[in-house]
Amino acid sequence: MNDARKQYEERLNRIETAIRLETPDRIPVLASFRYFPARYTGMTCKDVYYKPAEWIEANKKAILDFEPDMYYPPITESGKANELLGPKQMKWPGCGIPDDVTHQFVEDEYLMPDEYDSFLTNTSDHLLRTFIPRIYESLKPLAELPPLDSLVFGNIAMFAESFIRPEIEEAIKILQEAGREIKKTREAVSGFSREMTDLGFPSLGGIAVTAFDVISDYHRGMRGSMLDMYRNPDKLMQAVGKLEPMLIEGAIAGAKFSGNTRIHIPLHRGADGFMSDKQFRTFYWPGLKRLLLALIDAGLTPCPFFEGNFDSRLEYLRELPPGKALARFDSTDIFKAREILKDVVCICGNIPVTILQVGTENEVKDYCRKMIDGAGRDGGFVMCTRSVLDDAKPENVKIWIDYTREYSA
Repeated sequence: MNDARKQYEERLNRIETAIRLETPDRIPVLASFRYFPARYTGMTCKDVYYKPAEWIEANKKAILDFEPDMYYPPITESGKANELLGPKQMKWPGCGIPDDVTHQFVEDEYLMPDEYDSFLTNTSDHLLRTFIPRIYESLKPLAELPPLDSLVFGNIAMFAESFIRPEIEEAIKILQEAGREIKKTREAVSGFSREMTDLGFPSLGGIAVTAFDVISDYHRGMRGSMLDMYRNPDKLMQAVGKLEPMLIEGAIAGAKFSGNTRIHIPLHRGADGFMSDKQFRTFYWPGLKRLLLALIDAGLTPCPFFEGNFDSRLEYLRELPPGKALARFDSTDIFKAREILKDVVCICGNIPVTILQVGTENEVKDYCRKMIDGAGRDGGFVMCTRSVLDDAKPENVKIWIDYTREYSA
């Protein structure tokens, strides 16, 4: 076994030992670099979307220089494809926002309250002829396509004729051109994960999302979904139920295709400030629990990221089988999480990024030491930050990772 392969096995074993709630040789470090490699190597945030080959090299350099035990996969979106499609839900560096700031999600209500029935009874038709035309400026003409259920008799004539309408023909050409740009980007970044594996570094893996977050983030918006919990709870839950099986199936299929068993799950709406405990029990936890258990049953390791504060939700995680998940926390009290979950779920967190942005060397080390002593001893702990490393000072990132390795060994 060569040195890089040995290092890969050591890092992966360190992570998996912690997830099993056992004690590894030292506390593993998970790095959420995001835009950090661009700034670290002198690129702009805009370059992330327009110079994929250089961007991948920047990520490679950051991983090799700082040597985390595991890393989140990099952004792999095409700015040119986005320009062609005109997404309304996103602003990215160089298009709608300055070149050197991170991307922004633009939330709105794209599913109206009186459209739930359309969404529920004919989901594919609604997505193609209502949702997609609303969220992509260049694809508005797709709203004029015939209903999909007009194909029930196998008569393609109506669709064939609609495709030669100038505005729909133009939308299809844009889709084709965007597809070519996306393919260029994917070709430029393909092989990155395999190369990093060969160099000794495992990645977190694929992604899964909860059905409630999909409805709230992309379709109803936060305001709409929060109102629906009071005004339209049955339809909201029916929509969640409609999406849940396909989201679970997609996450499992993606993991099998990639061969990576660790699944990142960003969680947005279940935090303490978004809904009451009663609402969490009704609308959020049941679906999240079904997702986590389905991934576990498929032999995968769910890695939910509890964004915001989940202090009042921690007891729910005790319903999971022990040693099968990695729970990353943002502003949740990590010491409280440790106390409640130490025999059930490996906890991951939660260095404030602000310390890595502006803190002194002693401040970084003091915080690491406090976390390791208070939450990291005796296994079941992975060191990570509360959020992405975008604006962190490289010297502080190095101190954070190196000191965690040294002090926890």
